[in-house]
Amino acid sequence: MNQSVKPELLAPAGSLEAFFAAMENGADAVYCGLRDFSARAKAKNFTPADLERMLNYAHARERRIYVTLNTLVKERELPQLVETLATLEALRIDGVILQDLAVWRLARRHFPGLELHASTQMTVHNAAGVRQLERMGFTRGVLARELSLAEITAIRKKTHLELEHFIHGALCFSFSGQCYFSSWLGGKSGNRGRCAQPCRRRYRYHQQEGYFFSPNDLSAIDLLPELAAAGVCSFKIEGRMKSAEYVASVVGAYRQVLDAPPAQRKAALSTAKDRLKLSFGRLPTRGFLTGPNPTDIAAPSVKGSTGRFLGEISAVRGGDISFKTRDRLHVGDRLRVQPKTDQAGTAFTVKTLQLGHKAAKVASPDTLVTVPSPFANRFRKGDAVFKVSSDQAFTLSDAACRRRLEAAAPRAETITLAVSLRDDQLHLRAQWHSLVVERTFAVTTYAAENNPLSLDILREVFSRSGDAALILGELTAETLPPVVIPPKRLKEIRRAFYQELAQAISGGRSAPRREHQRAAMEALLPADAPRPEATAQLSVLVGDPRDAHLLNDPSIARLLIPLTPRLARHVALSARKLRNRKDKIIWDLPFILFEEDWQIVKQAVEILVEAGFRAFRLNNLGHFELFDGLEEPQLSSGFRLFSLNSQALLAWRELGISEAGLYLEDDRDNLGELLARDVGIPLTLTVHAQVPLITSRIRIKGARSDRSLVSDRGEKYSVDDRSGLTVLTSDTDFSLIGHLRELQNLGAERFLVELDQCGAFSERGKQVLAAAKDDRPLAGTSKFNYEMGME
Repeated sequence: MNQSVKPELLAPAGSLEAFFAAMENGADAVYCGLRDFSARAKAKNFTPADLERMLNYAHARERRIYVTLNTLVKERELPQLVETLATLEALRIDGVILQDLAVWRLARRHFPGLELHASTQMTVHNAAGVRQLERMGFTRGVLARELSLAEITAIRKKTHLELEHFIHGALCFSFSGQCYFSSWLGGKSGNRGRCAQPCRRRYRYHQQEGYFFSPNDLSAIDLLPELAAAGVCSFKIEGRMKSAEYVASVVGAYRQVLDAPPAQRKAALSTAKDRLKLSFGRLPTRGFLTGPNPTDIAAPSVKGSTGRFLGEISAVRGGDISFKTRDRLHVGDRLRVQPKTDQAGTAFTVKTLQLGHKAAKVASPDTLVTVPSPFANRFRKGDAVFKVSSDQAFTLSDAACRRRLEAAAPRAETITLAVSLRDDQLHLRAQWHSLVVERTFAVTTYAAENNPLSLDILREVFSRSGDAALILGELTAETLPPVVIPPKRLKEIRRAFYQELAQAISGGRSAPRREHQRAAMEALLPADAPRPEATAQLSVLVGDPRDAHLLNDPSIARLLIPLTPRLARHVALSARKLRNRKDKIIWDLPFILFEEDWQIVKQAVEILVEAGFRAFRLNNLGHFELFDGLEEPQLSSGFRLFSLNSQALLAWRELGISEAGLYLEDDRDNLGELLARDVGIPLTLTVHAQVPLITSRIRIKGARSDRSLVSDRGEKYSVDDRSGLTVLTSDTDFSLIGHLRELQNLGAERFLVELDQCGAFSERGKQVLAAAKDDRPLAGTSKFNYEMGME
């Protein structure tokens, strides 16, 4: 690498074993989750006590630990979130990675000791989004994985925030934070850390079966100098659900390349790539880094399973399986058998091997091998066998990990010390942050014949802290008399003073925690919002400005029109045609706007504002800057801006949002709790839509919107790429129509019906609007999570 300061190598730690694998193989930092609010809820994650010891261990080695609070928070979880933030601030964590603006607002107002990093779940993908993070006080942004090196470079030139980017590991087909697929199928929300990975399953399109939504794994080990030159300061490895072996292999490989001198980089790359083969990932791809249209990022013919494919089962007898292995196989290796039906696979460790009738410790490639498993009659001929870890894996038992942590010394605190000596009284004044401890000790002094008491002698004594975890920083002393204090007495004073100081510092850490936590808890909104008495207001999202005459219907209060880049190029014409309805028009901004499209939409917004339009719906942080310098815009937020709790809604209000859209995945219980709080702005709830289950920059070759994709369970989906993005929707609409009066009783007063996909004047559109007016349920629709709940 040519940079004077190497980028940070950031590793995942989903277990204590993985933490030590990262530490021992060269990670500069790790990111990990607590038991709550982690986007990898299935990982082992950590307790605060674990985290404190991990911090002691890491900081002693000048490494950093970031904690992920990157899930959406329900209203009833806000007190628990406050407690978590107070704990993390007291632990002096190196940074918090977040998605929900409730975390941002509470941290900024009540926990100023926390450094904030914006998760990739926030879908920040342009310079305007990064600049908005800067305004909000973030210190780092994790960029969307859909960016090319050229796009990252352009962002870096226009911003100053630290930029983090993934360099290795599993990819999501969808923009992170914008996938509702798992939640749609069973309430397991990816934005709550519980993704069931339906994208890894097999689907049928016409006569073709394949894994249409299962990307290969990112591997950017060839592009590290280019990423550094683009301005990325932190290279992030995905994998908090992965094994310690994976962490050891991947971190070690990237460390080797990062540290290699330019002349040795080619050889280091070759060795590192061999090491990466031990990580048992999917096929490698550079993703979008080399350009916006990668050809190798997803292949429907490639199964979405991790691990090294060994072969297909040729025979089954009880629990014994036979197959011809493509790779070397050892006793102690761990296998996973993936059934043809594409249901969950089954993993087990190889205890014995049989080559014909002979037992063996190892099987060579291209050998027919029989492996006994503990699962009788579970597997079938044709099931795929994968090796997911080897007998040579990084292994460290949980007990061994904990012994290492317990042996780590507490983190030392740096203090300043002022010393004075008058009338045989030694006065010490120590300061740690705002805490000051002063004590006076009686001493016996003697006239100095040589080596009188000096600053150097004091520093030699007080630099040794013994059992107290203290580091002497600045030391000052008034003019000292030419005397000697017996060294034994000085050491006694140091021990007594430092012991008292360490206890005061310990208390000094807990006092701010209690105060910060108390203030934050008091700031949470009470559940006493007045119920609205007004008639519910209905708005409609249409697909085309020509549908504006829908406003002739007196039951429709407002119309939302998508301000797509295509429409933006000719928006002046639409502005003239709609000028008499401008008070009832809201322009809906596309949530993905890469740099070129952002500029086009910026010009369109200026034209519309000049024409007298004021209302716009924002769907991404990068939209705020579109309105800089414009007079009195009326900004609302869409569901893609994550409003699942009252603190997030207050955050949007403070950022300039005057009407907020509630979250599409939400359920009845949380809606009731949220609507019981007065957030000071009107709230809009989407009650009918074709849910965008996936929105992606990845194109699916050959799949068109005229024919459904079908899952192995018979569910049907449609793919639309006319916007330049791939959008997957269910053939079943989401609808809460039939529950509008119930929702009014909960406190909802503004409802949105989305008809942009089917058309407002189509037979379907007319049917939906008629049902909405009568609050009559629509047959063949889904209530999404409303009744079944969102995990």
